[in-house]
Amino acid sequence: MFYWILKHIVVGPAVRVVFRPWVEGREHVPASGGAILASNHLSFSDSIFLPLMVDRRVTFPAKEEYFTGPGVKGWLTKQFFTAAGQIPIDRSGGQASMVALEKGLEVLRQGGLFGIYPEGTRSPDGRLYRGKTGMARLAVAADVPIVPCAMIDTDKAQPTGQRIPNVVQVGVRIGRPMHYPQYAGQVENHQALREITDDVMRELQRLSGQDYVDEYAASVKGRLAARARGGIEQAREGLEQARENIEHARERARAGLTEAADKAREGLATRRARPEGGAPPEASGPEDRGPAAPPPA
Repeated sequence: MFYWILKHIVVGPAVRVVFRPWVEGREHVPASGGAILASNHLSFSDSIFLPLMVDRRVTFPAKEEYFTGPGVKGWLTKQFFTAAGQIPIDRSGGQASMVALEKGLEVLRQGGLFGIYPEGTRSPDGRLYRGKTGMARLAVAADVPIVPCAMIDTDKAQPTGQRIPNVVQVGVRIGRPMHYPQYAGQVENHQALREITDDVMRELQRLSGQDYVDEYAASVKGRLAARARGGIEQAREGLEQARENIEHARERARAGLTEAADKAREGLATRRARPEGGAPPEASGPEDRGPAAPPPA
């Protein structure tokens, strides 16, 4: 019930007025029965705009951190995502990923729509990256169609890391369902899973117009993060070197000032030691010159 309240009363009307989202190919979404909505992933807001433009309820996986936050804020966040039809997934891989797929399989077997991002994470640069085969595994396990859905300009509306979105018109372009009954139940047929995944990614590229990169987005993000960490480390080293240089300059300046002060004190002491009249103390007076020379003959 809360899902429909959010969609049709609380969130949906405001989003439609502000962002004026458009949709093409809505008729390609099956009116009933289980199906996978496979979308490119440009922004956090993809999980808001796609369900809004589809008549049926869509269940999306959401990272587990949204459901395990501490305190009152964490509890409220968990309740919101649960009521909005999200299910928590552990993205650490391995057995955790299999548990997440099982949850999606339950949704499909109950005749629901399950939304999934085959890239596994948001695109780091707006390009479309290689899809993971979990989507295909679900499709053949439940023997359901995959409906490619291309999100358009959601990264402009809400770039990664930006909380307050920009007012930009966004869209959804939905392609024809892609069904593979010949592979039904063949969840260990890795060649078939890769073939299905690549087919869907090619269709997403056609629908979205994105450049395609035959590499996992997570790998690219890992390299970018490592490069950023390296840059931060270099900056820290540069800052430390600059601090050392400044400290050395201060020491040289202090030594120079000390030397100048010592010379000034020595000069002052020398001037004070001179007798009145300005003659240096070692100069001899007339009485010290000895007997006068005899007059000339």
